[in-house]
Amino acid sequence: MGRRATSLRGLLIASALAVYGGVAAAQDFPAKPIRLLNPYSPGGPTDAIGRPLADKLSRALGTPVIMENKPGANGMIAFDIAARAAPDGYTLLISHVGPMAINPAMAQGARYDPVKDFAPITLLASQQLLLGVRPSLPVKTLQELFDYAKANPSAKLSYGTVGTGSTTHLAVEWLKSASHMDATHVPYGGAGPVMVDLLAGRIDFAFLSLASLIEYVKDNRIRPIAVSTPQRSELLPDVPPASDTVPGFNVSSWYGFEAPAGTPKAIVDRLAREAGKIVHEPDVATLMRNIGMVPGGDTPEQHAAWIRSEIVRWAELVKKAGLDKTQ
Repeated sequence: MGRRATSLRGLLIASALAVYGGVAAAQDFPAKPIRLLNPYSPGGPTDAIGRPLADKLSRALGTPVIMENKPGANGMIAFDIAARAAPDGYTLLISHVGPMAINPAMAQGARYDPVKDFAPITLLASQQLLLGVRPSLPVKTLQELFDYAKANPSAKLSYGTVGTGSTTHLAVEWLKSASHMDATHVPYGGAGPVMVDLLAGRIDFAFLSLASLIEYVKDNRIRPIAVSTPQRSELLPDVPPASDTVPGFNVSSWYGFEAPAGTPKAIVDRLAREAGKIVHEPDVATLMRNIGMVPGGDTPEQHAAWIRSEIVRWAELVKKAGLDKTQ
């Protein structure tokens, strides 16, 4: 037998063994507890999704699913851990549009590739952002915020975000670019710490997920002045879209479910089926809608296509905001 034929045979055998090993692993899955990484600190919207997901997945799979908060670097710490984990289904990730689709367009120092290093499972939920200001700030509309910032430069307005390059950051940068408003960016490790300082008056405003702000709006501790998409929120129908003041403005946040690249397809498909059922169970779907989220539940293939399209869309927005790698 020639050397070329021997090499080809070796490749075929290796490929067959890899497929067999993947099938065997999928058949035995799960045989131990599963680690679910949350890229943000406790108290944010990822907790609102992650906790019922972990609880109900535990029941559906018959093994503990333990959520771990790994905040920092705009979610990149958790993403980096997940990207380098064994592709066996025992390390999973709640993803977010920031570290998944925005960071690739920015000089963020990420050590992972959002397309090559992950096996997309499904979209968990999407939602609007809400621009909220501390009640003592004398503005009730987005235009009044712009006018106040221009008329009071000595006030040195500041705004909080869940990290540089996040939707909560770029949404404000878009507004600043359109209005020439001056405001200082204060990045945090998650929505929870932003809310602590916004409620204490240490920062002036934030463009956070509706889920993060809604309860404080209801008890008048935060004043809402705009939503981030052209559609008004069913929960806050009197709050106008930012696009009424800044034409074309449209920003939404989303949360996905990912595994390390190379995870057997049978495991990915099973997780997608289970997660898709969970986000549409009445109690979970109601919980999501009550905080302004729209349940997801697409296929792994659809989720992969969505991620690729979002990377392209956000690259354009990052460039528009002047925050791309070339700046």
